[in-house]
Parts: sequence; C-alpha cells; structure tokens
Amino acid sequence: MKQRHGARSPEARGHRQLQPADVHNRGSGATPLHILSDRYPGSHHPTGHLPVLRSAPPPEAPSWLKRRVLLLNATYEPLTALSARRAVVLLICGKADPVHQAPENPVVHSAESAVAVPSVIRLRTYVRVPYRARVPMTRAALMHRDRYRCGYCGGKAETIDHVVPRSRGGEHSWENCVASCAPCNHRKADKMLSELGWVLRAPLVSPKGPHWRLLSTTAELDPQWLQYLGEGAA
Repeated sequence: MKQRHGARSPEARGHRQLQPADVHNRGSGATPLHILSDRYPGSHHPTGHLPVLRSAPPPEAPSWLKRRVLLLNATYEPLTALSARRAVVLLICGKADPVHQAPENPVVHSAESAVAVPSVIRLRTYVRVPYRARVPMTRAALMHRDRYRCGYCGGKAETIDHVVPRSRGGEHSWENCVASCAPCNHRKADKMLSELGWVLRAPLVSPKGPHWRLLSTTAELDPQWLQYLGEGAA
C-alpha cells in the first residue's frame, strides 16, 4: 500500500512529539526548586538515593516596612497615617520634610544616599481637605473618645453599647453610643439606664478637632504622634 503524501511514519511522529526536558520550566513562573543534598554535594544522586526537592523560602520583608508615619499638612494639621515606604518616597522626591524622628528609627540605604525613616513628616505644599462639620463615628474613634474605658463602671472597654437600645429606637450616633466592658454590656442588654439605676460617667458628645480625622481611621497611635495631634488625643 502506498503511503499518503505528507504522512509520517509512527516513528517519525513520535520523534516529532518529543520535547526538551526543560520545556516546563521555560516561562512558567513557578518557584525555583533547589536541590538539597548533604550526603552528595556537587554530584548527581547515586542509585537509590534521590535528592530532596524543596521550594526556596520567600524572603522576609524588612521590619521598617510595617511602620506607620504620621503625615501633617503644610499647616501642621494632621492628615493621615502613611506606610513607611510611602513616607520615604515623599522625602526623596522633595514633597515632604521630616518633622520628628526617634534615635531608634531605622535608616534606609540606597546606592547614592541614606534616608532615616521618620515618625512624622510634613508636606511642603498645602493640601486642601474637604471640610466635614461632623466627625464620622467609627469604633476606633469612639474608643479614643472614651479612653478605652467603660462608660458605666470605668473598667477596660471591649465593646460598644447603645445607651438607648436600638430595639427601643436608639440611634447609632456619638450621643447614643459608649465604650463598654463585656460584663456591663451583657448585664444592660436592651434595658434603659433608668431601669437599672445606672448613670454615665461622662456626657456623650461628638468630638471636634482636626486630629479626629486621623483618630477615626487609626486604631493604634504611635506615642510619638501625640504632641502633633492636639488636646484630646493624648
């Protein structure tokens, strides 16, 4: 029987389908594997002793990348908390100047310069911030207002309680929410203060001041920031 024109024999087809051994490693993006062998360094594995293949561990990020830096406006008004990386970029680009730096803060070295990671920086150019007549109420801001103390007994606050329960028409607002410890919150439940004979330790008011824009979004504050946040933040 004549073979069709252009057809290949099974041997030829099998030969054509062979691929290089490293074809799966080209551009796959997989984590490179390192051969770990203490018994046979620098040589191929002998019969019966296969090397162990393990993925290379990812490099750990420098500790300074986890730091937060307070950003002030050109008028020294607190704006927000930046990542340390972003703060260093602003300094290098000449858009901000360091205001406060502790001696223990790390120093970032590059090929041409060294920049100390600051705790507080200030913009060189004033940035207009949209004015808000009322500070948005968040859990972080409420805890800061009440100093992390229960508004009923003065113990350590862990939760937030509605003075007038929501089931009785109470609003979720600065004037009706208070930091509370878990025992007081559980005991009060959906009762009114008059039913328990309780009184609040301090009046519930909406906080005012530029630093509350930061306090409403940041749960933990660097102690080095307090002198730049004004009264009420310390």
